[in-house]
Amino acid sequence: MPKSYADLLREARAQIREVSPQEVDALPPSAAALIDVREESEWEQGHLPGAQHISKSYIEQQIEGAVADRDAQVILYCAGGIRSLFAAQTLAEMGYTDVASMSGGFQSWKGAGLAFEMPVVLTADQKQRYSRHLLIPEVGAAGQAKLLGSKALLIGAGGLGSPASLYLAAAGVGTIGIVDFDVVDISNLQRQVVHTTDRVGERKVESAKKSINALNPEINVLAHEEMLVADNVDRIIAGYDVILDGTDTFETRYILNDAAVIAGIPVIHASVFRFEGQLTTFIPYEGPCYRCLYPTPPPPELAPGCSVAGVLGVVPGIMGLLQATEALKVLLGIGETLSGRLLLFDALETEFTELKLRRDPECPVCSDAAVAARV
Repeated sequence: MPKSYADLLREARAQIREVSPQEVDALPPSAAALIDVREESEWEQGHLPGAQHISKSYIEQQIEGAVADRDAQVILYCAGGIRSLFAAQTLAEMGYTDVASMSGGFQSWKGAGLAFEMPVVLTADQKQRYSRHLLIPEVGAAGQAKLLGSKALLIGAGGLGSPASLYLAAAGVGTIGIVDFDVVDISNLQRQVVHTTDRVGERKVESAKKSINALNPEINVLAHEEMLVADNVDRIIAGYDVILDGTDTFETRYILNDAAVIAGIPVIHASVFRFEGQLTTFIPYEGPCYRCLYPTPPPPELAPGCSVAGVLGVVPGIMGLLQATEALKVLLGIGETLSGRLLLFDALETEFTELKLRRDPECPVCSDAAVAARV
């Protein structure tokens, strides 16, 4: 039996519960998942605080990523309250048990004088460049805007810093600082992919900047062409949101760790040795710091650098990419970081092993006693 639009709307209203804007506004925080099913151009004109944007055209495809629990309360809204009714029908058919549509939609919400948010609007070029990020509910336009406003500092433009810097730039991390005082040597090119043969003899910070801006011209690259030491570490790390530690000496790692803990800046640490790598994330006062992991440095003969022991070129590439992954999670506030966990990688066995880490209650930097002594 053919059905008219009026028939379909009548059926939707009979099947789907409707709630007023005032009822939605009165809900406790996080009591319901708010889903805006309007088109992107409408979303950019303002949306309910805390809402997620999934246009009606993609509701079947993306809702499970936004709301995994089919018994959770889900409230959908559109401009006038019609599209959200039909979208709610779809969710009900998918097995969502507590779905409602906000009557009158965003127009009624604004008309009632209720607060709404204006999203950061990306440029047309940014929407195209970061289009795959915008499709991910955990990132979206808001997350991409957060990345564009973030600042990441890489200590070293070598085997770890090379892949990390390129992928952070590709992801749209707006400001990337690079600390390195060395020049490009032909022996670097086996693993330091941010540099090229024609730049042998060039300062690494300048070489890295060229590669980063060739990949993404809108990234602001800050070159710190100096050795990280106790006298300059506070100045260099100031203002950064996350630090990626690609150093190869214990002395520099301790200097960086102590300053970052005091400044409250997360540090993504990685190191490599021949076919092996290790990775962890130090978030000040939430998990252990580097001194908790290594209270004292091992003898030099037990921890030789790459120039002495060698390294398979892809291993720092793998670990650097994992560093970039951790950094993006920290900047976006998503997922579970490696704070409190040490990830070990064995390239010969293609095997990952995870160890649990704990804060040292006697740590001279991050323990309660150490913090109290600094106050």
